[in-house]
Amino acid sequence: MNAPHSVRPVIGRVDGRGRLIEADPPLSRLHERAGGVAGGPLAVPQLSSVARLARRLGIALSRRVIAAQGDQDVELWVRARPDGTGAELAITGWQETPAIQPPATLEALRWRDFSRATADWIVETDAMLRITHPPSNLPGAVGQPVEALFALSPVEEGVSSIVAAARTADRFEDHDAVFRLGAGIAVHVAGVPLLGETEGFAGYQLLVSRRAPHAAPSFRLPDPAPLEEAFGNQLSQAMREPLDRIIAHADNISGRGDGPVRRDYAAYAEDIAGAGRHLLALVDDLVDLQTIERADFRPEVDLVDLVETAQRAAALLAVRAAGAGVTIEGPLPGQPVMAFGDVRRILQVLINLLSNAIRHSPPGGRVWIRCEREGDIAAAIVADAGEGIGEGDQDRIFERFERLGLRDGTGSGLGLYISRRLARAMGGDLGVDSAPGQGARFVLTLPAGQ
Repeated sequence: MNAPHSVRPVIGRVDGRGRLIEADPPLSRLHERAGGVAGGPLAVPQLSSVARLARRLGIALSRRVIAAQGDQDVELWVRARPDGTGAELAITGWQETPAIQPPATLEALRWRDFSRATADWIVETDAMLRITHPPSNLPGAVGQPVEALFALSPVEEGVSSIVAAARTADRFEDHDAVFRLGAGIAVHVAGVPLLGETEGFAGYQLLVSRRAPHAAPSFRLPDPAPLEEAFGNQLSQAMREPLDRIIAHADNISGRGDGPVRRDYAAYAEDIAGAGRHLLALVDDLVDLQTIERADFRPEVDLVDLVETAQRAAALLAVRAAGAGVTIEGPLPGQPVMAFGDVRRILQVLINLLSNAIRHSPPGGRVWIRCEREGDIAAAIVADAGEGIGEGDQDRIFERFERLGLRDGTGSGLGLYISRRLARAMGGDLGVDSAPGQGARFVLTLPAGQ
């Protein structure tokens, strides 16, 4: 199936959703061997990424790529040219060679890299299994035993998975561990031994990722050790200042404030600014979490017009919604709906509900927000036409660090937990009415005012 440089290119075309809608036979066979189906998304990641980048930048790109085909590697030279909503692919230099087998010594590194790609936290220990590099939000954990942070599965009486693996400096995986943060987070721990140049085993690098809640592990967890509060005010300020600077500089580059820059550089700067804003939102969520769980937390209570507050929330998110191809339909002006609560916290809850609705709505979708009163209860209702939430998941979404159904990897998993805590602290509540495929309807209730 080699295609010499002198013959015509192998041609293909992907649409705006990355589906291979036209392909010469060599490309079609390569696509199918990679697990693709006719008319489905282009299954060769290297080709798909070049096409996607060309569409994003709006320019033609040429790249050398190596793709796997069974027990062979295929070396290609691909040119991707934007074409309407999709991209045209022209492939030359089609050369097949036996796949290069990685040395056995790289197996552990490859295993580590795959684990690192999905890790939420990376923690390191010394040879005595004491924390040397803790999660960034728990700096006070340095020097503590690793099992002060994690409840690890026992492999024999009194011996945990990490202790057993450390005897022979082997890597290990613990699928039933618990991160002792707050009420405990179910996690998967992948342990990679650290080897010093002269002293041999030097500790572990632990790649920790959240796992979906399921039946409680068969072993009984010891009482969790007390940990310092995550993200106090000083740490929040220390992170906020550099993140603000990063976002400001990135926005300046993407907006070409200091003069013209290459289009791809401007796009990279826009991505950096977006990541910075995501981190700032995470800092805000963690600070809010610390605040609302204090025993003396009391929100202010004022007379608030829910209609006016909902219109303000919709206006604040209008640009974000437009960028996602979603329309927000806010409450119509007219008769106010008065409620007792903290206007700043009510606005925070509504922004969170609208942000979630936008994130879960398909392009071209619509999000509604309405305000009503019934007796002594005032309510703000946020509804979307997204994928919906199953009955068994409707309690889970209000738990801490739960990110059910997030396709873009964003969010801290704290927004709905904080929103419900705020609603209840103001004398109201936050609930959901939904079914798979029928969208979701979140209802914030508060004591009605006059």
